[in-house]
Amino acid sequence: MSQSRPRQIAFRVLGIDPAAAGPTGYGVVESDGRRCRTLHYGALKVAEKLRKESAGTALEAVHSLICRLLREFSPDALAVESVFSALNVRTALRLAEVRGVVLLAAAQHGVEVHSYAPRLIKASVAGYGNADKHHVQAMVRSLLGMSELPEPADAADALAVALCHMQTHRYRVRFAIPETDSGRALRIGRSVPRVSSADTGRIQPPR
Repeated sequence: MSQSRPRQIAFRVLGIDPAAAGPTGYGVVESDGRRCRTLHYGALKVAEKLRKESAGTALEAVHSLICRLLREFSPDALAVESVFSALNVRTALRLAEVRGVVLLAAAQHGVEVHSYAPRLIKASVAGYGNADKHHVQAMVRSLLGMSELPEPADAADALAVALCHMQTHRYRVRFAIPETDSGRALRIGRSVPRVSSADTGRIQPPR
């Protein structure tokens, strides 16, 4: 069943943390302009046996998952982590393939895609680009008012991607920043604004 809501007051983002071999994280976050809440999250792990039997099995599973989430939650945007440039060529190619099916699913459902570098995602949510996974989990839990740490870490990363886009979207609207490269549009000088409850225009954890 589709998770409908008043479109004029809610903004919904599907965040995806693609993986070359491990689980692909996903998370759906909704904002009313002041607070954000989690609607759904998890991680898809394809059995290694199936992955070895067919190179396309994992990609098909990811595509089916994204399509299902897009139909069920009707997000306004899809945010995905970009390929980390320091990865070795083989891993980077596998990750690019996963991102490819994510982009395909979004295009098939008419949903805009925004890509963010890993360091920018961590900086926007945790305050600095070298934050470890536990710190990201803790910040995601705080910002979304969750009762426990989001598990697995891949799902928390996906929620962080969604939160990063929420913040970018608000700054873009506030300062009339053009819809260009999402990974660079948020940058003012060399700093990246941190998610904070001190500014009502930014993401705030529920009370």
